[in-house]
Amino acid sequence: MAPINIQSQDYRDLLDIIDSLRSQGLDRYVPLPEIIVCGDQSSGKSSVLEAISGLSFPSKDSLCTRFATELVLRRHNVASISVSIVPHGNRTDAERADLRAFYTDLDAENPDIGPVIEAAKTAMGLVDGDVESGSRFSNDKLRIEMSGPTQQHLTLVDLPGLFHAGSKGQSADEAPIVRQLVLDHIKRPRSIILAVISGAYEFVNQIATQLAHEVDPRGIRTMGLITKPDKAEDEPGRLEGLVKLAANRDVALQLGWHVLRNRDHATRNVTRAERDANEASFFRKPGNPWLALPSDHLGIDSLRPRLSTILMDQILAQLDPILKDIENQSRECEQDLARLGAARGTVLEQRQYLSRVSSRFTDLLTAAVHGSYTDTSFFGRVLDNADDKGAVAKG
Repeated sequence: MAPINIQSQDYRDLLDIIDSLRSQGLDRYVPLPEIIVCGDQSSGKSSVLEAISGLSFPSKDSLCTRFATELVLRRHNVASISVSIVPHGNRTDAERADLRAFYTDLDAENPDIGPVIEAAKTAMGLVDGDVESGSRFSNDKLRIEMSGPTQQHLTLVDLPGLFHAGSKGQSADEAPIVRQLVLDHIKRPRSIILAVISGAYEFVNQIATQLAHEVDPRGIRTMGLITKPDKAEDEPGRLEGLVKLAANRDVALQLGWHVLRNRDHATRNVTRAERDANEASFFRKPGNPWLALPSDHLGIDSLRPRLSTILMDQILAQLDPILKDIENQSRECEQDLARLGAARGTVLEQRQYLSRVSSRFTDLLTAAVHGSYTDTSFFGRVLDNADDKGAVAKG
């Protein structure tokens, strides 16, 4: 297949097709390529999404960590932002209809995503208080679609942050729930795992790469992302370890590692351009150990196209297997429908079906009583067994 430019209309169309299949629930039966972003709480995942998309996510923990968020980015001359909910397959028909009705457009110039996320949380039936009064996590997915002249063609799925201990806002009993939600996503064989770890903490104490190794022990479909590298500057041993990690010399990943410098508290309100300029300045600083790494493994400007290329390569590599899986699933579905027979959706059809079953049963019972085994579709196995014993009775 000829190479596809990651900013071309062809690639956008390909991404849209995959996203459409996923929105219709096909990924419940056929794994589809996607990039799954996972990491511990406070690893900087929200800042990563902000840097990639330009959309500021609220920092309040209870807003963003209760469900998966699908971020759909597309390049377009006109900037737009829309938010919707993709219901999970375990929802009832009525619940799915209600959740699909959730839709809103945001002002692309000054978007305020916080109230929308709060409203989505309410629509999903989530609570912040006592878990006995309702669920605190949902398998539904919040879908944020962003278009603009500077956007990269890319789709990401961000998951709730992993954690060990409980706090005022969350119970330690909920940690396994989040862990399982993350595992359910990253174990899908065609997904790309973007494992986010923070330079502010010891690598061995962070869970994301451990889970990635569980489902991808050879590191074939995992990419590591180190955030907050400046937080390790006062810890020489940790900084040296992170540089070694980023160079792919410690935990070797086929897709390699990338390093991103997040906003800190002092620069939390700077513009997107200022944020990118501060990051570029950090990585160019003389004597910076990160200069030993390839330049395309540093900073947001190279991360966006790198992720797009990784996702595109995965989609192209999996197209034929996906088509074969769909054909196999379709054939099995048709066979199951054929075995079910004619439709019985109305009362009349149900009565007719029961009448045919009753009549068929009466005919077979009468034939058996009279020893007439001419109906080989039913008596065939009986006759075969009798032949094996050399004693076939004929009426």
